[in-house]
Amino acid sequence: MDEEQLGFNKAADFYYMPSWWEPGATLHVFINRSEYEKLPDLYKFAIQAAAHEADRRSIAQYDAENAAALKRLVDGGTQVRFYSDEIMAAAQTAAFELYGELSSSSPAFNKIYTEWRTFRDSVYSWHQTNEYRFMNFVYNNPAAS
Repeated sequence: MDEEQLGFNKAADFYYMPSWWEPGATLHVFINRSEYEKLPDLYKFAIQAAAHEADRRSIAQYDAENAAALKRLVDGGTQVRFYSDEIMAAAQTAAFELYGELSSSSPAFNKIYTEWRTFRDSVYSWHQTNEYRFMNFVYNNPAAS
């Protein structure tokens, strides 16, 4: 948990969650397109494979280590608090207002944002149908744990 490594628990008694705006970290690789296009296909594949592996490992490592880190924070006196639905809704509204402004002023942002939002909306239906139902059952049914 980055908050532990950064020592936030020494500066604040409370740890607020969740952060809907970053449910999981995503890594990025930036490469000059014209230089990338000059690479042999094998090197391009190696870069893509390494980037994918680094991203997957990062998420897996956070998932594996955050439970123990949160326990250490709580055992050390940090109190966990949850953002209210009102705060979460206000943050979401502000974010999407910003995305709208950026979409209006940047064709590149608009292209990425439009495709991302279309994909996100389609994935939501899957998560609501399967993932949400499964997690809700498992976490609310002690016999299933």
